[in-house]
Amino acid sequence: MAFLMKSMLSNQVKNLGLGGGGEEGKEESTPSDPAAAAGMTREEYEEYQKQVVEEKMERDAAFAQKKAERACLRVHLREKYRLPKSELDENQIHMAGDDVGLPEDLQKMVAEDQVEEEDKDSILGQLQNIQNMDMDAIKEKAQATFTEMKQAAEQKCSVM
Repeated sequence: MAFLMKSMLSNQVKNLGLGGGGEEGKEESTPSDPAAAAGMTREEYEEYQKQVVEEKMERDAAFAQKKAERACLRVHLREKYRLPKSELDENQIHMAGDDVGLPEDLQKMVAEDQVEEEDKDSILGQLQNIQNMDMDAIKEKAQATFTEMKQAAEQKCSVM
């Protein structure tokens, strides 16, 4: 495969005439048939062209699938965070055939996030947040605020 590409590219560069004045005579002797220029028979060249087209179609299909998966993820995130919908993402999903879903690893991540959010929203989740608080820092802050308020009140009030 590499040999075919190298021979085709080298022949094309030679045909450009970048080598100097001696190349003009070689251009006239080069056959006009691309198969002969590549050093292949006509059937080999046609088969090679079919393979190139098929590979390109496969790459394009895989690329479209990946784009649709990404668009699906963006749509999911927009729904989750209540953001406005994007027409471009919906078009990409429809172009891929509407059978696009999140990849398995992303589905697992989304499921874990939903479980975590449900835990945080529950009463038990709120109680765990209370346990994680630094009570000493809260007490110190409350006492400092109380003393500041007391001093401000003493300055303004002549009875105290």
